Amino acid sequence: MVSSEFARTAVGIIGNVIALILFLSPVPTFIQIVKKRTVEQFSPVPYLATFINCGVWVLYGLPVVHPHSFLVITINGTGLLIETVYLLLFLIYCDRKQRIKMLLIIAGELVFLGVLSALVLTVAHSTKVRSDIVGSIAIVGNIMMYASPLSVMKLVITTKSVEYMPFFLSLFSMLNGISWTIYALIRFDPYIVIPNGLGSLLGITQLILYATFYKSTQRQLAERKANLEMGLAETGTQVGPTKVNSVGQAHNEYP
Repeated sequence: MVSSEFARTAVGIIGNVIALILFLSPVPTFIQIVKKRTVEQFSPVPYLATFINCGVWVLYGLPVVHPHSFLVITINGTGLLIETVYLLLFLIYCDRKQRIKMLLIIAGELVFLGVLSALVLTVAHSTKVRSDIVGSIAIVGNIMMYASPLSVMKLVITTKSVEYMPFFLSLFSMLNGISWTIYALIRFDPYIVIPNGLGSLLGITQLILYATFYKSTQRQLAERKANLEMGLAETGTQVGPTKVNSVGQAHNEYP
């Protein structure tokens, strides 16, 4: 018979894999950002929220805070590094006003993590107290991470387009919430089960939105492409014989 500890470890490993895929799911978005050299309407909020969330969970998983939580440290430590890369890319390609705002938020998050770590490790004198303090804050951080796409969801409803709500980010957000909810239920940990249970529901909501507005998004993209091609064609017709080359160049730029 499989022991509960073995089952918990197995689910935790699965959760690590799914969480890693979740952390890597925005890669296509950032490839697009680098190619276009602009963040367009993509929001930095999910990455700022995930950055602080991973930092708090790394602290929670330390043996001096919450023993036997090695899997919590490994995935959140990895996530912290990945989110740092995303934020650096965002800072490079966003405008000056957004860059200043992001730098202030990141500085505030780092100060918060430093102060929290110092207080927990010096003032609290048992793992039980440390777990309760950091776990309570981690719940808030996790809910912030899962709720961060709400701003994007508002944009989706307003524009009736999911162009700026990456599908795989929503999908693996839901799967991540489900896997860690199961992990926390095997050996009950309220600090993990509460935010991840809510995260599962938010992930499902995002996927419902995606399915609802997918067709209207494709229609908008098709109309935009048709308008672009029409504009290029009109430019070619207005330019006379020498304009054939300019139209040819335009087709090279937009295959």
